[in-house]
Amino acid sequence: MLSSTLSFSLMGVCVKALGGRIPVAEVVMARSAISLLLSVVMLRQAGLDPWGQRKGLLILRGAIGTGALFCVFAALATLPLAPATVLQYLQPTFTALLAWLLLKERLGAKVWIAALLGWMAVVILSNPMELTGMLGPLGSTWLGVQASPLPLGGVLLALAGALLSACAYVSVRALGRTEHPLVIVFYFPLVGLVLTAPMVLLQPVWPSSWELLALVGVGLFTQLGQIGITKGLLGMPAARATAMSYGQVPLAALWGWLLFQEPLDPDTTTAAILVLTATLLSLKPERRKSA
Repeated sequence: MLSSTLSFSLMGVCVKALGGRIPVAEVVMARSAISLLLSVVMLRQAGLDPWGQRKGLLILRGAIGTGALFCVFAALATLPLAPATVLQYLQPTFTALLAWLLLKERLGAKVWIAALLGWMAVVILSNPMELTGMLGPLGSTWLGVQASPLPLGGVLLALAGALLSACAYVSVRALGRTEHPLVIVFYFPLVGLVLTAPMVLLQPVWPSSWELLALVGVGLFTQLGQIGITKGLLGMPAARATAMSYGQVPLAALWGWLLFQEPLDPDTTTAAILVLTATLLSLKPERRKSA
């Protein structure tokens, strides 16, 4: 899970570096093509049958994951790196709720509190000027940085990406009962390539040498992240596994500051603290009542 955190943060850097000129469908297709090639090589080395047993659920997981990528990549192109990542990391709370509904995994009061904290973070990020205005002059600046509202469209895309990611992770948890992790990873880019290729062929944009390098980075780091998170999800409950990857948020803030000159404003910091608290609540097991 921790290795996937670093990989996904570097994937976000590569997507952000593209600057939005390459269409999202083309970014997803490039990611799918590279990841699919790597998956085939790894499956052959392991001597595994790539097609698995529950093909319908494997295809559904691939489709949901592809939809999540569309939303996440579009949000990264629209929002600064740190707040886009903060919103994406509402997924542990979404995952806990979905695992409770679909997999009957135990859910306690702490996860409900986590959900409330997570939505408070969303409100702060989506409309910070009104909230910081209530706090006076100290509420709108931090270390000399002025808070600014985020585009609502970008916030909604990030939220959709978080929800679809949670759906994908819960499906991975269900598939882990019958499928090998490499088979699950293989279906994701396979379905993504099938879904995105027609869109790209209708209106292709030829990348520059730098953009091509960034696209390769997207595919490589996403593949490494998927392998790490798939194995992590099969080794512990879904909510706890995804909560461990929250370290991507401070990494995103660091990359945004170092590489894209994105200041860390007070609302992003407040939201990050709220989401971190929510994540830790989702991670911490409930106390069992004595007999």
